[in-house]
Amino acid sequence: MPQHLTILTGASRGMGLAMARQLLRPGHTLLCLSRHSHPALAAEASAQGATLLQWEQDLAHTEQAAQRLREWLQALAPDSHASATLINNAGVIPPIAPLSGSAPADLALALRVGLEAPLLLCAAFLGATEGWSVPRKVLNISSGLGRRPMASQAPYCAAKAGMDHFTRCMALDEAHKPHGARVCSLAPGVIDTDMQTQLRSATPEAFPDVQNFAQLQSSGMLSSATDAAARVLAWLERPDFGALPVADVRDA
Repeated sequence: MPQHLTILTGASRGMGLAMARQLLRPGHTLLCLSRHSHPALAAEASAQGATLLQWEQDLAHTEQAAQRLREWLQALAPDSHASATLINNAGVIPPIAPLSGSAPADLALALRVGLEAPLLLCAAFLGATEGWSVPRKVLNISSGLGRRPMASQAPYCAAKAGMDHFTRCMALDEAHKPHGARVCSLAPGVIDTDMQTQLRSATPEAFPDVQNFAQLQSSGMLSSATDAAARVLAWLERPDFGALPVADVRDA
């Protein structure tokens, strides 16, 4: 019996790891793309009766990652899965600094992983599965910072804003196809992850909003990675998924 296929980037820690664990279900195949595999996931997949593949893939090598995914999907029979979903979750936050004080290599890496990689992976996924008649979805994990500016966060804000807008364009593309994919760029809320730790540890001189992020933690406003993953995956399963190409889980 065909399984449901999900491809997930950034699955080795944080909300990505939490999503991976929740996607390990009977009748499901999960392909994870991360710089490092997670040893515990294999045992969990076996216990759950799920199929797991883990590619150790540096998403900074964007063309290589996209070509690898395209070729793998093209080798599959169009009726080999009951559905196909791509979740672009991976991202990096460079050292916190004003744009004028940022290293070119850090800026380039943030944009490659946060914007170029999901754009190329979307193109590979949609192109390789275009002949499939099964339901297809693309879920891009965005951020509220893609929709409002913040000092010392130019590369991250730019990557997420770009993700939102190319998702809008994808939605228009897919709407004209007989079996077009449903797509959404979704902000998952404020989550207690390594990124939050990095923001809270910055100096006020480097990051003027540091106290706001410290207050989010002290007031209990941060979601756990597990809870955030559950809300994101619940949004993915909504019958109206894709009706809004850009959305926020807090609007549910």
